[in-house]
Amino acid sequence: MRIVCIGGGPAGLYFALLMKKQNPTHEVTVLERNRPDDTFGWGVVFSDQTLGNLEKADFPTYAQISRAFHHWDDIEVHFKGQTIRSSGHGFIGIGRKKLLNILQDRCRELGVNLVFQAEVTDDEAIALKYQADLVIASDGINSRVRKKYESTFEPDIEIRKCRFVWLGTHQRFDAFTFAFEKTEWGWFQAHAYQFDAHTSTFIVETPEAVWQKAGLEQMSQEEGIAFCEKLFARYLGGHRLMSNAAHLRGSAIWIKFPRVVCKTWVHWNTLNGREIPVVLMGDAAHTAHFSIGSGTKLALEDAIELARVFTQVGDTPVHLRQVLHQYQATRSVEVLKIQNAARNSTEWFENVERYTGLEAPQFAYSLLTRSQRISHENLRLRDKTYLEGYESWLAARTGLPPKPVPPMFTPFRLRNLSLKNRVVVSPMAMYSAQDGLVNDFHLVHLGARALGGAALVFSEMTAPSPDGRITPGCAGLYSEAHMQAYKRIVDFVHQHTDAKIGLQLGHAGPKGSTQVGWEDESEPLPEGNWPLLAPSPIPYGPNNQTPSAMTPEDMERVKADFVRAALWGVEAGFDWLELHCAHGYLLSAFICPLTNRRTDEYGGLLENRCRYPLEVFKALRAVWPQHLPMSVRISAHDWAPGGNTPDDAVEIARMFKEAGCDLIDVSSGQTTRLARPVYGRMYQTPFADRIRNEVKIATMAVGAIFEADHVNSIIAAGRADLCAIARPHLSDPHWTLNQAAKLGYREVGWPKQYLAGKAQLERNLARAQAEQAEELAAR
Repeated sequence: MRIVCIGGGPAGLYFALLMKKQNPTHEVTVLERNRPDDTFGWGVVFSDQTLGNLEKADFPTYAQISRAFHHWDDIEVHFKGQTIRSSGHGFIGIGRKKLLNILQDRCRELGVNLVFQAEVTDDEAIALKYQADLVIASDGINSRVRKKYESTFEPDIEIRKCRFVWLGTHQRFDAFTFAFEKTEWGWFQAHAYQFDAHTSTFIVETPEAVWQKAGLEQMSQEEGIAFCEKLFARYLGGHRLMSNAAHLRGSAIWIKFPRVVCKTWVHWNTLNGREIPVVLMGDAAHTAHFSIGSGTKLALEDAIELARVFTQVGDTPVHLRQVLHQYQATRSVEVLKIQNAARNSTEWFENVERYTGLEAPQFAYSLLTRSQRISHENLRLRDKTYLEGYESWLAARTGLPPKPVPPMFTPFRLRNLSLKNRVVVSPMAMYSAQDGLVNDFHLVHLGARALGGAALVFSEMTAPSPDGRITPGCAGLYSEAHMQAYKRIVDFVHQHTDAKIGLQLGHAGPKGSTQVGWEDESEPLPEGNWPLLAPSPIPYGPNNQTPSAMTPEDMERVKADFVRAALWGVEAGFDWLELHCAHGYLLSAFICPLTNRRTDEYGGLLENRCRYPLEVFKALRAVWPQHLPMSVRISAHDWAPGGNTPDDAVEIARMFKEAGCDLIDVSSGQTTRLARPVYGRMYQTPFADRIRNEVKIATMAVGAIFEADHVNSIIAAGRADLCAIARPHLSDPHWTLNQAAKLGYREVGWPKQYLAGKAQLERNLARAQAEQAEELAAR
């Protein structure tokens, strides 16, 4: 094949040499607009894992990089006068110029045609000139080729919120260093790492608003660098900061990061009767924020994967369509994983102010786990001493003796209620009540989960009136009989377990009168439907009945129903009360602008849309015992155009906090059928994190939390105070106890009737782990 790479960065050079190595008869040309020694960066960084991939792909290149790189295992975080250090992270740094020179030399050795100072303005002309079968567009973050064919590639380019400047220094750092400094204008942070024997990269970053307030926009390049030297002097050891961007004037050295995501990476041109693909690679196809050091990693691994697919499928022009289809299908998934992690990391650094209320050890832990790719147990593998020290510190903060305790097993106190750990059995509709009356099924269901080790068990959403039920099988609390039925369950939990039990009250509103969950969920009943209420006459779906817009009389009646139910909850002995204001039910429908079109004082602005839910909450808080906590479940994101956003959720949480709410149970979506959530592990936790650390209120995280590692990471990082687990508790009532055994944590109480099972489970798991370790050692 004849291959042309437009752009001589890591992606283009590495792909060129791999293809030439695989088949010396390929004619491979790399066109680079700059000279061989031109570079406008300092050092690049990637992980030991990436280095391992390079070793497999081309050993001579790997060997040269290995001789030139600077390796370190530690990360050091400087915050509020404290230094937190952890190890086992495995990074390498290498000068960008050195890396490019190594790749250039290897290309020459293999016979790749390198053409420098070649400004490509017309890729089609280049393809014709070199009679190319394949054109690689590796022309960087501002790719001209991507711009030319954007109708095919469909790039989504998002300019992020921070300004940063890429500098160098002769100060040497023996760890990847993060330094945070507070100024009168706001917080600045530095990312620093050594990449050769004498030089380190030193990136300074801050939100644009802070950058502007500090006057950096008006400073010359020299003045801006002097500002950074003074601000971070304590870390520079008397060394200066250096710029290699002399071609830029004034504040132009401060840039904002563009996140690039392309829908497709391949465009086909027809030239002289031949179909010639143009393939994006590296930063032209995608970017990942420098805070996880993955731009160069992605570029090199793009090259490795495409070369691998050519080897697997065939490296002739007739194989191109199959090769490129397989390449994009495989590689785009891996890139998306990195980009999602990079997005989490980017947002953390954009919002450092949010986390500055944390103490230094927790701040550092939050930083280390910011991308959600590094978890609690992953940190244990990297540096057990660091993690156990942090667990001891965290345990002491909760009143336990200062020794290592998994964060999920630390106690939590709200008002006068103490919970033994951080695990909650989430409210889950069972559709098994009769005329609102809970029965033996609910006793066994909730009782079993209370015995299973969770600290708090919630009832399913319980309606304060018959017309507030979701389905005919949903629970209610609108009669003395309903109260007595629930009291039987509450009494069992209190008499036979050390768990607490909470009551969740909610009115279905426009989502009521539907079929039970295992039938046609959310669709109306075939017969026997009851009238529905809502803030506005908007049906939940095309088949659902249109609800009546609530009148002032309706609102007073429903509020009174809630109060009556809460009083019965007190009489039944519940320990906790939660008001359901999420998922498109009645109170949620008031909050969501897509379902609230009222023109009175209960519609319009967010403050007005929250007015009625707040009135209900305040009425409940007035009758609920002051020594017991109350929470509110909200949908923090409607996931739909025109709906509430995470910004709105912060304001919603603030209003409920001011009304006396103790904790926000942070869910999302289900407010409209137009919702298109972006699912993934712990996908709703960032909303809980933001509300907790901006509003300064306790939160409960929910959604795709299914391992102890998830819970430990969330609690340890201060992203939430409790974790509500739903589906895992359906398959395993003793989820908490079993997770403790898997962790090897034995200091957890089991029901005395089950203690024999505890001992056997712990022995079996220990034996299995030992056998697995032996197998790994044998390999």
